[in-house]
Amino acid sequence: MRVPFLDVAGINSRFGREFAEAQARVLQSGWFLRGAETRSFESEFGTRTGAPHCVLVANGYDALRLALRAWISLRRLERGDEVIVPANSFIASALAVTDAGLALRLADVEPSTFNVSAASIEAALTPRTRVVMPVHLYGQLADIEAIRALCAKKDLLLFEDAAQAHGAERSGSHAGIFGEAGAFSFYPVKNLGALGDSGCLITKDLALAERVRMFGDYGSTAKYEHAFRGFNSRTDELQAAFLRIKLRHLDRDNDRRRQIALRYREGIAHPLVATPRGPSEPSAHVWHLFVVATPGRGSLTRHLEARGIGTMIHYPKAIHRQAAYAELVGEAPRVPVAERLQHEVLSLPISPVMTDNQVEAVVAAVNSWSAPRQNVSQS
Repeated sequence: MRVPFLDVAGINSRFGREFAEAQARVLQSGWFLRGAETRSFESEFGTRTGAPHCVLVANGYDALRLALRAWISLRRLERGDEVIVPANSFIASALAVTDAGLALRLADVEPSTFNVSAASIEAALTPRTRVVMPVHLYGQLADIEAIRALCAKKDLLLFEDAAQAHGAERSGSHAGIFGEAGAFSFYPVKNLGALGDSGCLITKDLALAERVRMFGDYGSTAKYEHAFRGFNSRTDELQAAFLRIKLRHLDRDNDRRRQIALRYREGIAHPLVATPRGPSEPSAHVWHLFVVATPGRGSLTRHLEARGIGTMIHYPKAIHRQAAYAELVGEAPRVPVAERLQHEVLSLPISPVMTDNQVEAVVAAVNSWSAPRQNVSQS
């Protein structure tokens, strides 16, 4: 049975009629940027997350970098201040820091959750640290209450990268609302994905929201009045309209992802395949990705591919191993878990449109893998 890694077309085809109606509505309005659809989505997503302020921008990376630049503009930060980021993450987390002229400091992650912890963050702190940026990786909230307590104790800004955690909640509080701000990506493959690029920032801080909005509109305070050297970072009205539709179905889709993840965790029993530990509170994980770890990744990948099952690697290089951050390669001894995971992690198919038969095919294929006894592939 063929099981694609992610059936993006299948996910979106469910909303074809609603998308067509939304497109017609936007075309009829004659307003394609920063109009009623943008304002409505900002209000609806703000309500969903519990955030008083939501600002749509061009993508998740811009949500990160514009917020950091806004804090510098508001004199909450200075260039050269240090920001702690997980060593195991998509590179956008790091790029946003250095783009703003801030210093990147890596923290290791937990082997059972692949997320940073308060302990790993505290171990990375230096006198220059001013911001902690945990990434709720693969859809699971990091140990955010403990991280928030640490930030409060050390007087640090807590900025959540929630690009993979749409709908994740702990004790009724949504990802991105625990700290000063939270950044989301609506890249097409996300649990809440646009049909193009989009992202947003949520915050309780009106001054931050206003400054990010200005920075995303050429630094303007009014038409043709520019108080800052800003950027062009906007989500168009069509994407905002599509996101409004998909937001209404987010909880249902996340529930389906949880069902699949539970079946994987119960069914995959291969001794060389470590499945991720689920949180004690199921709502704290939305399973954007289902990532296993195995010392035989190359062999398992080939085994699954031969059976028509798609996989991906998130991520094949830790941040300190990327050529863009070659100066950080010496950090490897400080982040041993991230150093190991880059060779072992493998993402299995998971999406709200997977059938039960497809899920069972993945479970059976993983369990039938005959791992090599020696010379295990590290590719």
